[in-house]
Amino acid sequence: MLIVFSGLPGTGKTTIASALAREIGAVYLRIDSIEQAIRDAQVLMQDVGTSGYKVANALALSNLGLGHRVVVDCVNPVIESRNGWSEVAKRAGVSLVNIEVVCSDLQEHQRRVETRKGDIPGLVPPSWQSVMSHEYEPWLDTPFIIDTAQVSAPEAVAMITQECLAHAPQSTLPIALNNAGSRP
Repeated sequence: MLIVFSGLPGTGKTTIASALAREIGAVYLRIDSIEQAIRDAQVLMQDVGTSGYKVANALALSNLGLGHRVVVDCVNPVIESRNGWSEVAKRAGVSLVNIEVVCSDLQEHQRRVETRKGDIPGLVPPSWQSVMSHEYEPWLDTPFIIDTAQVSAPEAVAMITQECLAHAPQSTLPIALNNAGSRP
């Protein structure tokens, strides 16, 4: 199963995605970490562009091929990146669950962005202005939406776990998400 978290910075994606990955024993891929590692390698003449997503697509496909569940933490702002995840799931023959994390309380969202401490060395967290001007295209197919102004991270993990169970093939339901330590 491929579970892709999408949404603007500061909505709570990383908190929820990393907690879910721990809960279900999934491989966790964070685009911010991948992109910063590419920057740190100093091999590009320009910014990372789509390279972080391309690397994450390849890592996800490889891990799905090994039978692991994969949780991806990314902004996923455009149709091209969303289509990339769909293609990975299709090639791996697994279910794709798209989760969009939003924070409907703009004051709370702004507070989170402005008080956020960076946890990736070298990566400067975005400003509120950059978050508000970030390109983010509407979804063609509505994802499963989590509003972190309405639910806590543990509640969100429980809701997403139920959503994933609904998308799990019948043959994997007994082991899919109920036994976090086991692999499908």
